[in-house]
Amino acid sequence: MKTTVCAIICAAGKGFRAGFEKNKLLVPLDGERVLKKTLCAFDFPLIDEIVIAAAQDDLAEVSALAAAFPSAKVVLGGETRSLSVYNALKEAQADIVLIHDGARPFVTREIIEGCIQSVKAFGSGVCAIDCTDTIAVCDGEYIKSVPERKSLRQIQTPQGFYRENILFAYERALENGDVCTDDSSVFAIYCGKPRLCAGARENMKLTYAQDFESGAARCGFGVDTHAFGKAQDYIVLAGVKIPSDSGLVAHSDGDVLAHALMDALLSAAGLRDIGFYFPDTSDKWKGANSMQMLALVMEMLGEKGYGVQNVSIAVQAEKPRLAKYIEEMKNALSSALKIDPTAIGITAGTNEGLGYIGEGKGITVNAYVLLK
Repeated sequence: MKTTVCAIICAAGKGFRAGFEKNKLLVPLDGERVLKKTLCAFDFPLIDEIVIAAAQDDLAEVSALAAAFPSAKVVLGGETRSLSVYNALKEAQADIVLIHDGARPFVTREIIEGCIQSVKAFGSGVCAIDCTDTIAVCDGEYIKSVPERKSLRQIQTPQGFYRENILFAYERALENGDVCTDDSSVFAIYCGKPRLCAGARENMKLTYAQDFESGAARCGFGVDTHAFGKAQDYIVLAGVKIPSDSGLVAHSDGDVLAHALMDALLSAAGLRDIGFYFPDTSDKWKGANSMQMLALVMEMLGEKGYGVQNVSIAVQAEKPRLAKYIEEMKNALSSALKIDPTAIGITAGTNEGLGYIGEGKGITVNAYVLLK
């Protein structure tokens, strides 16, 4: 008979140390909410069910997120982590449970499989890594003692057990009012010595705001072209009106610079192009202010957890001359992108009389962005 496995995801905390206005697990990280990343890590055939313990305030949002995972169910958490785990244990049906912090989205399949194998072989599996720093026992601001480092381990999750054993341990712990910081501590009191298994340094717990600052860079490239021919005596670049013999033909205001930049931003975030979000077949965007459209793109990026690191823009135009307007354009983009003007580069060049640009028939803009 197959031994079934349940992943219990602890998601009922608030994560006050991170300083966010909402549960840190519902904050985006690299374009996806933390809890969804964690659920994806456990969404593979060895895991038969997933039980998520969520706070009352987050129940609706967590339930909506969990709906994408057929094997997942959401239960109401408790006032403490122990109560949340206990509620989830009562709901779980599997033989083995892996109890995991929702704030550890980088757990790998290798770690999870190793934890399961440890439970099957030894009755428990507690992920841990070696301590590389010296750990001190302190008395106030003074060091009281320094344990031998080779006997210390840094405990992580998942922590795996047979469900009936860890449920028994939690029932006794709650009856006796025991205060334990993790599941292995409860197991150690009422069941026996927990067995360690391999964790990984990458399997970090997101605790503080800086933990959400990914080092991964996302770059994007955008290009747009508009032809001259509109009956007006100016063009618009980055929201700046620049005198011209004629305007640029477009469904919106023809801000070719803003359009190229928007495509670069959307591309870097893995989103669709501006034609998808602002179609030229819609009256809504007819004559629209492109800087307002850019603001909407920035909102899309914000929802995915991205900000702009820097921007490099090359404008190719035989006319009009743009040199004296570049600082004004940089300042306008600085406000729109919420970055310092020094993080924005705009160059303007001609096409040496060649092609449609050199003949003064249109303007092309190339935009490159780096997201953080």
